[in-house]
Amino acid sequence: MLLEPDAENEVAYELCQLLGRAILPLRPTGDGPPGTAFFFQHPTGEFLLTADALTYPQAVEVGLRPSVTEPPGVAADALLLPAGGWAHRPGTGVAALPTGGLHERAATEGWRWRTQPVPAVVAADAGDVARIGAEPVSAVLLALGVRDDGSRPLEVAVERAVRAGDGLRLTGALPPGYVGAPVFAVRPDAAGEVGLRCLGVVLPGEDGHPLATFDQIVAELPARD
Repeated sequence: MLLEPDAENEVAYELCQLLGRAILPLRPTGDGPPGTAFFFQHPTGEFLLTADALTYPQAVEVGLRPSVTEPPGVAADALLLPAGGWAHRPGTGVAALPTGGLHERAATEGWRWRTQPVPAVVAADAGDVARIGAEPVSAVLLALGVRDDGSRPLEVAVERAVRAGDGLRLTGALPPGYVGAPVFAVRPDAAGEVGLRCLGVVLPGEDGHPLATFDQIVAELPARD
C-alpha cells in the first residue's frame, strides 16, 4: 500500500513509540560494516535477528542503548557476542540468536532488558508478501544510523518496496548502519482497516537492497535455547 506522506510520517512516529526499544546497534569486530539487529518475539521464543552477512567475524559487538536496560547506569555500553551463538540461515540471508543467554547474562551482571520486541502477530505471512507486486508500496525502516562521531541514533527511513523476481526489494540506497533493520508496511484488511506488517529484514545489496521476508524467516527459526 502506497501511503500519502502525512500517513507515512504517522506510521513512522507510531513505530518509534511502539517498537523503538526493539532495535540495537550491531558492529562486527575487525573491519566489518555497522548494522542493526532487533528483538523478535515468536510463540517458540524470543530471538535477536539481523542480516547473516554481519555475523561471521569471530565476535559481534551489540550496543546497549540506555533505553533498553534497567536500572540506569548498571549495564555496560556493549556486549561482545561470539559468532558461534548465531543460527545462520544463508538461504534467507538472516541470522537468529535465541535470547535466553542474553537474559541470563544480564541477570548475572545485575541488570534487566527493557525492550519492545517485534511481535509475531505483525510478521508478514506468505499472503502479505504475495500481495506486493511491481507497483511500489511504502516501506518504513527502524534502524540505528551512524553519525560522524560514531554515535548510533535511532532513525526512521521511508522507502519503497517492490517485487523483484520471487522476493522483495527496496528501491533506494540506504545509509550506513541500516543492514539488518526491520522493514514495515501497512495493508488494509477485509473491513478496510489498515494493519501494520513487518515485511522482513534489510540485506546487503547494490542499487537497492533485497529483503529477507518474514514468511521465510519464521519457517527457519532455530530451536529455543
